[in-house]
Amino acid sequence: MRAVSAEATTELIIHYKPADKDTRDWSLWVWEDGKDGKPYKFTGYDAFGKVGKISLAGSVKKAGFIVRTEDWQKDVPGDRFIENIAGAAEIWLLPGDSRIYTSNPEEPEGPAKSFDEVKVKLHYFRYDDKYDGWNVWGWAEGKDGASYPLNGEDEYGKYAEFTVPNTKDSKRIGFVLRLSDASSDWANREFSDRFIEKINDDGTAEIWIAQNQEPVYYKDYYVDKSPKIIKAQLDDARVISFETNIPFPISGSGDEGFTLKTGDIQIPIASVKPINPDDKGVTRLARLTTSVDLDLRSSYTLVKENYLQATVTLGKIFGSASFDKTFYYAGNDLGATYTKAKTKFRVWAPTAAEAKLVVYAKWNDASGQEIAMTKAEKGTWTASLAGDQKGKFYTYKVLVNGKWNEAADPYASSVALNGDRGAIIDWAATDPKGWSTQKKPPFKNSVDAIIYELHVRDLSIAANSGIKNKGKFLGLTETGTKGPGGTKTGLDHIKDLGVTHVQLLPIYDYATVDESKLNTPQYNWGYDPKNYNAPEGSYSSNPADPSARVRELKQAVQALHQNGLRVIMDVVYNHVYSVDASNLEKLVPGYYFRYDENGKLSNGSGVNNDTASDHSMVRKLIVDSVKHWAKDYKLDGFRFDLMGIHDIETMNQVRKALDQIDPSIITIGEGWILGTALDSSLKANQPNAAKLPRIGQFNDSFRDSTKGSAFLLDQTGFVSGNYSVENSVKGGIVGGITYQPNIAQFAKSPDQSVNYVEAHDNNTLWDKLAFSNPKDSEATRIKMHKLATTVTLTSQGIPFLHAGQEFLRTKGGNGNSYNSSDAVNQLDWTRKAKYQSVVDYYKGVIALRKAHPAFRMTSAADIKKNLKFLNTKSGLIGYTIDGRAARDSWAKIAVFHNALRQPQQVTLPKGKWKIVVNGEKAGTKAISSVKGTTVTVPALSSMVLYSQ
Repeated sequence: MRAVSAEATTELIIHYKPADKDTRDWSLWVWEDGKDGKPYKFTGYDAFGKVGKISLAGSVKKAGFIVRTEDWQKDVPGDRFIENIAGAAEIWLLPGDSRIYTSNPEEPEGPAKSFDEVKVKLHYFRYDDKYDGWNVWGWAEGKDGASYPLNGEDEYGKYAEFTVPNTKDSKRIGFVLRLSDASSDWANREFSDRFIEKINDDGTAEIWIAQNQEPVYYKDYYVDKSPKIIKAQLDDARVISFETNIPFPISGSGDEGFTLKTGDIQIPIASVKPINPDDKGVTRLARLTTSVDLDLRSSYTLVKENYLQATVTLGKIFGSASFDKTFYYAGNDLGATYTKAKTKFRVWAPTAAEAKLVVYAKWNDASGQEIAMTKAEKGTWTASLAGDQKGKFYTYKVLVNGKWNEAADPYASSVALNGDRGAIIDWAATDPKGWSTQKKPPFKNSVDAIIYELHVRDLSIAANSGIKNKGKFLGLTETGTKGPGGTKTGLDHIKDLGVTHVQLLPIYDYATVDESKLNTPQYNWGYDPKNYNAPEGSYSSNPADPSARVRELKQAVQALHQNGLRVIMDVVYNHVYSVDASNLEKLVPGYYFRYDENGKLSNGSGVNNDTASDHSMVRKLIVDSVKHWAKDYKLDGFRFDLMGIHDIETMNQVRKALDQIDPSIITIGEGWILGTALDSSLKANQPNAAKLPRIGQFNDSFRDSTKGSAFLLDQTGFVSGNYSVENSVKGGIVGGITYQPNIAQFAKSPDQSVNYVEAHDNNTLWDKLAFSNPKDSEATRIKMHKLATTVTLTSQGIPFLHAGQEFLRTKGGNGNSYNSSDAVNQLDWTRKAKYQSVVDYYKGVIALRKAHPAFRMTSAADIKKNLKFLNTKSGLIGYTIDGRAARDSWAKIAVFHNALRQPQQVTLPKGKWKIVVNGEKAGTKAISSVKGTTVTVPALSSMVLYSQ
């Protein structure tokens, strides 16, 4: 996956300038046109005034807003709208003025004035009144800085008056508040670089800042100097951690003047202690312990005299042993359980005070029948409806923190059009003929796999595909289809190529394709999950029929199995499309997502949220979901997107659950090192591969060393002229294991290394070579392409190909085509006809790998014992394999990869050698025999030989 936040949200920036001396707490009420609104705070300030940054789920074209106070005083009467939004919009508002400005109305026309120097007055307020040692480091943007003392005092606090020189070419003034002492001028600092954006017409600037507040204020009355409890979070059944903006005295005993309430009931406090033991006498960060367990379904308020109170939110309690003991539900009946006699429902919502089942006769009914659910064990709620409920739709409503939230069932196995409601279906009635007795293609070891990554729509959508069910699951079932020149397309092509597994990009229900407008061209890879357990409706012939999407996906899997192909599903449990819109967040706010130490959503995924797989019920959701797809759709493997977000225990539980279903099911994932809020020792990534047995990880070191960096387009790799990276290429050749000190990667066994040079992410191999080697001819780049792919297919480990790689797929240089048009993403079958010789060559290398276990050794010990690198010149990699020891029909095997621009003569071990791959042809039968013990390897080519 390429992490793209724009895929998930529409971003609005609203600037509002209150009237002079207006200190009311203005905020925003914002909504997508036609939908409900919700409140948003202004979260910052700039030279104009208040700034609100709002993220709305989806591609919003029109949004309404009101500037108002909490008691609904409006800045101007009526609603206002931002229209024609294209992913993002920024507006400016003046007090009492109903106009919407698309640029700052106070910016002077013409070029901005510039000054040789700027006189600055910086006001600084400290709640603790401790100013000793604090000073300002200031500079003109792009110039050197200097230290300036706090040299004055007024009723606001201390201030620094100073002149910044060399400002002629600078648009703003940078500064840092820093603490200097005898040990260092930079003993401490408040925040990182901040900037003064507003320079007055006379070359002066004046700002106000306050301790522990990052915004830069241009009016003193914007600054909130009042004491407040900033946040309070429940960390365990009796423990609340909290933070104040102003330090408070602390003695280490008693309640320290704090009160905890739920309604009118006061909760006894056992102690309040500083979190930092070095805080003596005063602190801002403390831990409150109660004398009784707190009820998660109740709302609590933390109060201290003269401080603004705070509502207690649920924090680390979600990951605590006490929470798991009380609320972990191990049952297998979450969701809707259908029979003709009755349908039973169970939802996990431990923080809900009440829960209701809402049943709709039609998917788009405005209202439904509400049935009160019964509180059951371990935080679950249940309901049961007598009679045959097939064809109806349902949601859950939960009362959390005094607010009703309505959400689709996270365990729904099918959903309504666009996925906002679960669907009640007769699962058995969705089975295609022969489903119950269908056999999978035989398969044993992960290293026997040759994976072919495919987007459902890409396969069939081209006009020249010859496939009728274009862009649909059923397109995967069609045989006998022909393309340009009578060439095989679709399923027949994949089968003929000889790969073992088809890996489908996301086929669960995702958010960004409107299933009600399928006549309008829409495209997305699908890395924006909405409903994890239901198939995507846009791939169905009738997305309004919740049974059709299930039935047709089963038909696709069945057809692939019948044609000797196993099926891997690309799963994206690491994040959701939008937290606010997520059914998970609505049912149990705060539980399913990971937060950093500042209480903000963790963003290792790059899309503004990471799921908390280390929480037991998130882990259960993932494991249960994988089991559902493996058992109910007979899937043969799972590719975990951004697996490094997940924790090791979750991935090992996935592997264990799959072993109980079918040990031959493959598990692979992206084990990147990602900045999620989880201890590094717990992350399911490459450095922790030893803790993740039988889970493969994509080998980006092999990828980048073979073809050049996926992100630096002009960088070359081994096949394109950079021979300094040979050891990294060799690391992939031996399956990513530690072969010797200078050939060592992450894998402990070859089934942990997924070797590839092309995938849906980044540029195709053909496009990458065009960027890195623009002066080379097409014929030369074809040789490089074949060389890179041959290295992949003859390496130990699990080889992985991208659909169309076999006929030099191009996306026109688009390296992130997640929402690009069909013209960019479709498989162009004219290229197969044009480059049939390349397709035939790859078929031969694939057949070679499948026929000879020497290329598929299953242990690191066997690889180290049986595979030996030859002493060759730079630019030429050669090695031999002891075929007999590897239980191969060939006694000896020799492999050469010549990345040099000239043919290379090599010396072979003694034997009667025959060539089966020579850069032009490939297969299992001899192309020619070698006379003597020397052979010439063509330039930019691979050669494979064997001796009996």
